[in-house]
Amino acid sequence: MPRRGFVFILFLIMFLPACGNQDRLPSQILLRVDGRTVSLERFQRDFEQILPGDRTLPKEEEQALRRSYLAQRIDHELLLAEAAKLHLNVSLQTVQQAMDSHRESYPPGEFDRMLVDKGLTTEDWQRMLNEELLVEKVFDRVVRDKATVSEADIEAYFAAHRQSFIRPERVRARQITVNDESEGRRILERLRQGMPFQEAARRFSISPDAEQGGELGIFARGEMPEAFDLAVFDLPAGRISELIKSEYGYHIFLVEEHLPALKPDLKTVREEIIAILRRQKEEKVYQNWLQNLRQEASIEVDWTLF
Repeated sequence: MPRRGFVFILFLIMFLPACGNQDRLPSQILLRVDGRTVSLERFQRDFEQILPGDRTLPKEEEQALRRSYLAQRIDHELLLAEAAKLHLNVSLQTVQQAMDSHRESYPPGEFDRMLVDKGLTTEDWQRMLNEELLVEKVFDRVVRDKATVSEADIEAYFAAHRQSFIRPERVRARQITVNDESEGRRILERLRQGMPFQEAARRFSISPDAEQGGELGIFARGEMPEAFDLAVFDLPAGRISELIKSEYGYHIFLVEEHLPALKPDLKTVREEIIAILRRQKEEKVYQNWLQNLRQEASIEVDWTLF
C-alpha cells in the first residue's frame, strides 16, 4: 500500500460513509472531481466523524482540520475517478472475502455493533471495502511497478547507514517479580527444586508479563533498569539469578539466550534495505503522480458553501 497521505485516505475510506458517483443525499454540491460529486451534507456528516467527541475545538483549529480533510477527500475522489478511467473493478467475491477477513478480527457480534455505532449498514461497509480495493488497484497499476530498487541504490544506502545496522549484545530473558523478599526466596527455592520458571511466573509474579510466563523479550544494555542489566548480562544461558532488589520489588531472572554483538554485512541486511528503499521510492513516485493528477483533473469547490 502507499504510505503516509495515502494511508490516511484509506483510513477515511474505512471509517467514513462512502460517496458514489452521484451523491444520494438531497443537498447542495460542495465538491466536483472529474465527474464525481460530494454534497455539502455528506461532506459535513463525514467531517464530523473525525472530530474529537470529548471536546470542542477552537474555531481556527476546526477550520484548519476541515481544509485538511477537504484536501484528502479530493485526493480520494481523484483516485476513484482514475480507477474508472483505467476500467478497474473488483469482483463481489473479492469484496466478500475482505468483509469476512475484517469480521474475523473482531470478537463475535462486535463487528455489527461497530457498524451500528458508526451509523453504517452492511451495504455501506461493502461499498467502502470496494473503494479501498479499487484504490489498491490504482496504486498497483501506476506506482508499484515503477518503484524499482537497483543494486547501486542498495550499496549506497548500506554505505551511508552502516552504523544503524550494528546490533549490540542482547539477551532474551524472563522474570518473576514479587513485593516481599521472603516470598521471593521461597519461590527461588522452588525453582531450584525443579519448578518450571514459566509456571512460577504465572502463579506468583506481580509483573504485567506474568501471563506470558515472565517473558521480557530481547533487550540490549541500557534498555531495562540498571539492576536488570547487572543481573542478566553476566548470567549464563539457562541459569536462574539470585534474588535481585530494584525499585520495582524483588526479581528472579532466567536468561534463555545470549545474542552477541553483530556488525552485519550487506548480504545479511539486503532484504531489509530493499524494503526501506522500495517504500521510499513508492512514496516519491506516488506523490509525483498524484501532483500531476491534481493539475490535470477538473476540480471544483463551492467555497461559498465551505
